[in-house]
Amino acid sequence: MRDGSNIPYILILFSNNILVKFFSFQTIEVLPETTSVQSVARVYFLAPEPILWDFPGFPNQSTAYGILFRQKSSSLQTWKPVREDHFGYAQAVSASLKDCLDSASYHGPRWRMEPADLFIPVDSIEEEAILTCDAKGTPPPQYRWSLNGSLINLGLDRRRRLSGGNLIISNLDRYQDIGMYQCMAYNTVGAILSRRASLQFAYLDHFKVHTRSAVSVREGQGVVLLCGTPTSSGDLTYAWVFNEYPYFVQQDNRRFVSQQTGNLYIAKVEPSDVGNYTCVVTNSVTKGKVQSSPTSLILRTDGVMGEYEPKIEVNFPDNVPSSKGSTVTLECFALGNPVPEITWRRANGVPFPSKVKMKYSNAVLEIPSFQLDDTGGYECVAENKMGRNTAAGRLPFYGTPQWIQTMKDTALAIEERLHWECRANGKPKPSYAWLKNGQQIHVEDGVLSVSPLTLSDAGMYQCVAENKHGVIYFAAELMVLASPPDFTGNVLRALLKAKAGTMVTLDCKPQAYPTASILWKKGNLPIHTEDRITLSPDGTLRLANVSKSDAGSYTCFARNRFGMSSTTGRLLVTDPTRIIQGPVDMEIIVGESIVLPCQVASDPVLDVSFSWAFNGQLITKGDGHFELRTAGDLMIRNIQLYHAGKYICVVDTDVESLSAVAVLIVKGPPSPPDSVTVEEVTDSTAQLAWSPGRDNGSPIATYIIQTKTPFTVGWQRVNTVPEVIDGNTLTATVVDLNAWVEYEFRVLARNGVGVGEPSPVSVKTRTEDAVPDAAPGDVGGGGGSRYELVITWEPVPEELQNGESFGYIIAFRAFGEISWTHVATSAPGASRYVYRNDSLAPFSPFHVKVGTYNSKGQGPFSPVVTIYSAETEPSGVPAGVWARSVSASEIEVNWQALTITAERVLGYEVVYWEDDTKPETMGKVRVPWNQTSVTVNNLAGNTQYFLTVSAFNTAGTGPFLPAINVTTKKPPPAQPPLNIEWTLIGSQLSLYWEPVAAMESESEVTGYQLSFWRQRHKEVNTFTTANSTADLTLPDNDDDYIICVQTLSEGGLGPSSDPIRIHRLSKLLLKKQKQKRCTPSFPLLLWRHK
Repeated sequence: MRDGSNIPYILILFSNNILVKFFSFQTIEVLPETTSVQSVARVYFLAPEPILWDFPGFPNQSTAYGILFRQKSSSLQTWKPVREDHFGYAQAVSASLKDCLDSASYHGPRWRMEPADLFIPVDSIEEEAILTCDAKGTPPPQYRWSLNGSLINLGLDRRRRLSGGNLIISNLDRYQDIGMYQCMAYNTVGAILSRRASLQFAYLDHFKVHTRSAVSVREGQGVVLLCGTPTSSGDLTYAWVFNEYPYFVQQDNRRFVSQQTGNLYIAKVEPSDVGNYTCVVTNSVTKGKVQSSPTSLILRTDGVMGEYEPKIEVNFPDNVPSSKGSTVTLECFALGNPVPEITWRRANGVPFPSKVKMKYSNAVLEIPSFQLDDTGGYECVAENKMGRNTAAGRLPFYGTPQWIQTMKDTALAIEERLHWECRANGKPKPSYAWLKNGQQIHVEDGVLSVSPLTLSDAGMYQCVAENKHGVIYFAAELMVLASPPDFTGNVLRALLKAKAGTMVTLDCKPQAYPTASILWKKGNLPIHTEDRITLSPDGTLRLANVSKSDAGSYTCFARNRFGMSSTTGRLLVTDPTRIIQGPVDMEIIVGESIVLPCQVASDPVLDVSFSWAFNGQLITKGDGHFELRTAGDLMIRNIQLYHAGKYICVVDTDVESLSAVAVLIVKGPPSPPDSVTVEEVTDSTAQLAWSPGRDNGSPIATYIIQTKTPFTVGWQRVNTVPEVIDGNTLTATVVDLNAWVEYEFRVLARNGVGVGEPSPVSVKTRTEDAVPDAAPGDVGGGGGSRYELVITWEPVPEELQNGESFGYIIAFRAFGEISWTHVATSAPGASRYVYRNDSLAPFSPFHVKVGTYNSKGQGPFSPVVTIYSAETEPSGVPAGVWARSVSASEIEVNWQALTITAERVLGYEVVYWEDDTKPETMGKVRVPWNQTSVTVNNLAGNTQYFLTVSAFNTAGTGPFLPAINVTTKKPPPAQPPLNIEWTLIGSQLSLYWEPVAAMESESEVTGYQLSFWRQRHKEVNTFTTANSTADLTLPDNDDDYIICVQTLSEGGLGPSSDPIRIHRLSKLLLKKQKQKRCTPSFPLLLWRHK
């Protein structure tokens, strides 16, 4: 069947649901199922149902489908299946070809885990061996294994099975399972091979059972006892038993067990060596041990061996290939008499590095972590007094291949050229091979080049680098793309605006494999290269110096052998934009606010946006100082010094970007001076120097110096020379400082704007010491105990002590005397001195002065003052003492004044207590000398108190009278007046309350006291009555009144009732009080009543 409409057809082939082939035909004929179409070396079958498809390079057959689509327009999205009812893949057409081939959707295998070498003890063959193999890929990979290059047929092998990609071998066979294994992971994208992993079996056979011949030697002769190691697989270690287990031969400079040969070497036989020797071999893998038959060593009786030169019996090969990072061990041992000494050296004379170790009396040289520097010749020297012998060999360096250059996954269009190169280092230099889907392809060296690419070239490739020490693999995926042009994601802008006179570039970049040819049209007219028009080979159209005539519709047509597509956009040419008012350079003071304008004239079809930059940083709305106005202006509020700099207004439109620049100079107080140093210091001055800070736009006029000490609060301005420090002066002398005080200094600068921040603080500096120049203040004294002269003063502050070892000199003399008595105290904080002398007359006058001193000398004395020595206590006793209870809490005490006494009386002291046996209940009250009574209050009611009276002065109290006792009255009733009611008619107030009845332990009620005051006034009036009623006439005003009622008794006033508020304007005649107790103290409490 042929379609005569001449509309292109496309054929898409799928394998396991993955798109693998793409054909396009102008006409196509549906062929019978048995007819094949040959293309790019593959055979495909067209059929309405799934069939088997032979996919070269894959280890299995995949199910393939063919779907025929007919192109209805230039977009792949509109291609429709011809026979949609026969296939389940019509939905694939709704996506672009690029999506179908996206490597994120389908990719070949990648190793997650490759098989590792296995060394299995023979005695573990009943266990399973697991060779790991795990790869990722989409769709998930499948796996195959080979042994020694031959495919393992798992379907016919009952001992081997797959678990995921892992190969599990049961019932291990030492002879059949040994060898090199390799895993293949494959999916519909391709296949890769793993590294080759060896499976070996470790074993150690027994020694042959036979009697070993005795070895007979002369004393002093050297001997070698052979081990005769049985057949084995795996690393072995050797030891020798002497006579019986567990007595092993101890290696020293005379005896050595070689771990290379297993033999025992005795350099010089001694009688103690006679005995039986057994070789013990241990397999490091199986941990199994076997022992040889014993070998007897006996001495010959025909004489002693004479001295002879060393004979080297244990040697190392001429070449010992060594890999990087390995531990290299060389053995060397000699027979001889005397016992030879073993030494090692390098052929090039270079000394051994510290990592090299010598063991077993230098018989073993061990080089850990072998590096290229360790290669070269090595010599072993065996020497005794009879001569010397040397063994030599080389340690060549070898390295397994390591990648230094690899490939990357690549997607190329059909007919393009692939160039992949891989490089590896190694010693010897590695050779290279290339694999495609696990099959070797013929490529020279490490370069793979394929051109032109076809769809059959897609797949997984591996570069293989190999030398005799190892082989490495690196895999990459090649994707070959074939599709008609597709502008998805690269369409022309529907509307492109350009400024007149500029260059316009229109890109035409479709996704097309192979690359499409490009044709441009304006409207319906093709575009060709002219003076202003350039067509680039990549399809880009450039229009220089555009004008209004260039506006219009532009279409890019893209075509390759799979189809054609197009994209269209419209060009609009606009007038240039102009900034008609931009910002200008300005000077401004810190703290002010300004507006920087930015106004433009633009083509009305353009969208205009504004942005501002400050010193290269974009200004955002989040900055509290900046406000971006809608019209483009920038307001800066409360400008600071750091706002000085370059401001750029940027105007962006659809077609261009313009800018205007202004420099803003901010003037402010000077920046802090720096580097304040103290250069010369005396006891009262300090020479300062500093460096200036920035003047911030206004010249520095003056400097101010401040200081702080441990004795000042905050910073204080100091006096300087010169008194006024001008802005050009950077040194000054600070004067009027205190001696021996630690000072800190700082400097501030002042300009026409103000005073700046202070400089960093100078280092702490102490002024020199000096003689004290301050005398103690407030010198006085007196009092104290009998025979004492007490002298007091105000201590000199530490900042005025002027030096170390500060103290006081106390000078005093009695009236009428000429000479002074001097006493010194070294306590700088002392404020009192007591002079005691039993001959001092009481209350005698003295002249007193106090001076200072320190380590530099004596300072001034204070003015002379007169004080008195201590006096004696009064000897007289007040007479006529009597007391009475005034209330439940008060006792009044009376006495007669002392009229004749030799001692001075300053006053009287009343002492009282409840119980004569409890001194802790004692209280005392003092009154002046001219007072002969006192009321003691805050006492307990109905309680007996004892009282006594004595006179006192500065020396203490005189003798007390015998105690008298008084009992306080019963306390007033604890119950306040309740249920108070009142009636107010005009200014006449009548009050009523319940009478209060006293308890037996309380004083009888003798009446009631009313306290009342105007609200918000403090003047309290009282009124007493013997009854439980009262009539009051309130003043003629509109204020409310507060009234409280208390009981009267000989025990005093009782507790107050709750307060009553009398509302002068209230129409209610009867009120009952509620709430808190009434008190005439202020402020008043608030309450309510009902």
